[in-house]
Amino acid sequence: MIPEVAVSKEEQAYAILKADADKILQLIKVQIDNLTMPQCPLYEEVLDTQMFGLSKEIDFAVRLELIREEDGKALLDNLEKQLNVLHEASQQHYRR
Repeated sequence: MIPEVAVSKEEQAYAILKADADKILQLIKVQIDNLTMPQCPLYEEVLDTQMFGLSKEIDFAVRLELIREEDGKALLDNLEKQLNVLHEASQQHYRR
């Protein structure tokens, strides 16, 4: 029998939020890879909706004291930085 690794609710909550952030990043990568321009209203709507949803999930987890507010903020900040890198890369591509 394989021993179960004890994972706290806090670690589970953070892992779920991190996975959701990664899904958003992947979704935006797919849109960029399929030549959806970052100025496209659909791109902006998807990004805004997904980021809003993630921020609400993080707020909920913070209120339940499953994650620290600083960790939630860091997760969002990191995702925004990665999205900015993608956006800049796509802008370079479209300028060529």
